[in-house]
Amino acid sequence: MDTAPRSGCPINAAVEVLGDPWAMLVLRDIMFGGRRHFRELIAGSEEGIATNVLSSRLRRLVAAGLLTRDDARRGQRAAYSLTEAGIQVLPVMVALAEWGLAHREGERRLRVRAELLRDGGPELMAAMMDELREVHLGVPRPDPGAPRPSERPRRAYEAALTDAAPP
Repeated sequence: MDTAPRSGCPINAAVEVLGDPWAMLVLRDIMFGGRRHFRELIAGSEEGIATNVLSSRLRRLVAAGLLTRDDARRGQRAAYSLTEAGIQVLPVMVALAEWGLAHREGERRLRVRAELLRDGGPELMAAMMDELREVHLGVPRPDPGAPRPSERPRRAYEAALTDAAPP
């Protein structure tokens, strides 16, 4: 992958890596869905990503330094992990979600996590980033006894699914 940006503009450099919708959705599913393997990413894709597209985006994200891919032995599945640069995409995701909440319609079950992150403010975002560092980089959270911040959005999502189910 050619990593030389078209210009020295930092917005251009970021867009060249993050501007592809599939790349952002793959990162979203790894961050919020806990999906780390190719098959999990395919099976859990709300948008129906094709296998060739997923394969391409995973390679690009690894080459760009946002993900790492472990070297799986024969018969094992390779796992993808966020790097520190990948984890630092979380505030960008939250900003995109806030814009989407304000300006686009969507399903309640898919909006609830974005609403929680918006309403949780910088403290929740920092706690989420610490949890991602623990899961993907092996860095212990500053307060390991504190509840996992990802549990709140997960429970809210599950509740939204229950609310949306027909009686």
